[in-house]
Amino acid sequence: MKNTAISFEKTNQFSKIFLDYVNCQGNLTEFYDLFPTLDNFERQIQQKISFPKENRQILYQSLQKQYQHLAKKPQIVLDLLLNERTFTVTTGHQLNIFSGTLYFHYKILTVIKTAQILRKKYPNYNFVPVYWMASEDHDFEEINNFRLFGKKYEWESKEKGAVGRFKTEGLQNVISQTAEMSPLFVDAYQKHANLADATRFYVNELYASQGLLVVDGDDRDLKKIFSPVIKQEILQQISLPKVQESSEKLKEKGYSAQVFPREINLFYLDNQIRERIVAEKDRFSVLNSNISFSRAEIEAEIENNPQKFSPNVILRPVYQEMILPNLSYTGGPGEFAYWFQLKGVFENFAVPFPILLPRNFALVLQKNDTAKMQKLGISIEDLFLGADQLKANFLAKKLQNPVDLLEESRFLAEIFEKISQKAEKIDITLGKSVQAEFQKTKTNLLNLEKKIRKAEENKHETSLSQIQNLSEKLFPKGDLQERTDNFLNFYLNDQNFLSDLLESFDPFDLRFQVFEM
Repeated sequence: MKNTAISFEKTNQFSKIFLDYVNCQGNLTEFYDLFPTLDNFERQIQQKISFPKENRQILYQSLQKQYQHLAKKPQIVLDLLLNERTFTVTTGHQLNIFSGTLYFHYKILTVIKTAQILRKKYPNYNFVPVYWMASEDHDFEEINNFRLFGKKYEWESKEKGAVGRFKTEGLQNVISQTAEMSPLFVDAYQKHANLADATRFYVNELYASQGLLVVDGDDRDLKKIFSPVIKQEILQQISLPKVQESSEKLKEKGYSAQVFPREINLFYLDNQIRERIVAEKDRFSVLNSNISFSRAEIEAEIENNPQKFSPNVILRPVYQEMILPNLSYTGGPGEFAYWFQLKGVFENFAVPFPILLPRNFALVLQKNDTAKMQKLGISIEDLFLGADQLKANFLAKKLQNPVDLLEESRFLAEIFEKISQKAEKIDITLGKSVQAEFQKTKTNLLNLEKKIRKAEENKHETSLSQIQNLSEKLFPKGDLQERTDNFLNFYLNDQNFLSDLLESFDPFDLRFQVFEM
């Protein structure tokens, strides 16, 4: 692949807070700990070097269970977790069907490449890339669709609660609607009962050879590690003021809050239910249910059934960092915007704040895309201008006889001014009539100019249509390709697509990448 890197600013696609972060501007330093440089990972290792040995053992045992039914179990990598000199670099994402959009893979490829680079830089340590499955999310509408070859496909299910527990029934119907599908997903959804198991399977099939581990936080033993935070959050409700304080400081610096904390930032999780826990007088209730607890009862529930407590966006990062010997989190602009609100929460629970390492961002051009660009005289940076501007620029270059009747309009105004002066000498009221005639004539002149310009543009109708189609293909509905298209658009025709991206990605090059296949 040929690779061209351009600054995030030139894409016109990124938020101010993200641009300020990657450019070390805006005085955001109080909202995170270490900036994502290769040298700073050594400092982060020292912060995480005291990760509890018993937590490593619990993590290891939990993952052994989670991987027990996979034929390609990454045992060597799992064993590394027991070594006190092993650390993880992590990304997380929802369980979108068929892996969702391209940037799901960009996240995973970024952590894999990060681990590779860290191994070379710090050979005395082990680095394991991790994909954290957001299996406890309950926003089904966000994960039940994907876009392949320009067509949107949707999965229907009547189940509720954590999506990772959803049965895979119905996904075969989605597969049958597609013109072409990888056997990888056929096996994933035919041979695995729930969405979490199916997702673990296909991610492992794609990336186990690169040392990636898949972690499911919907796990009783892992939640047991997290139970002191669960208890403190429910009984003392301490996260709310911490996040509010950070949010207010961000607001003072001109940034908007990305997430809004609750008094209790936990859900109650059970079969077909994931609902907020709220404090009501002397009891703790689960919304939209008849479940409630006294103080003593909920303390006993936390002790006996920690798996029934699910962190929301405020506490999920803390949970992740408590159970993993983790150094960095890789995400995108929206994720980092809310991580900046959480530093006080991490400090309260005495959990080291990870390095926030942006994922790689990319636009992939196929051979015919590049050929069209060359024919139309469109550069890579031009692509981000949008279809209307691209067409305007094209016409500005191509019009042989550019139409501009500005001089004629001025001449016309002078003529009517002379006519008006003569008419008013005879009858003062005739001035308005002359002015009205001038406006009619001016309008006719403008319309004539448009017709002439349109006739000239019609000569380039084919090229203008190609520009429109190219822009719509690469930026569906005006959004980035990576936020809309599925990786199968490329992978079905090129099984080396992901490995080629991995070779080309550089997590420490904080720019947007454009790849020409």
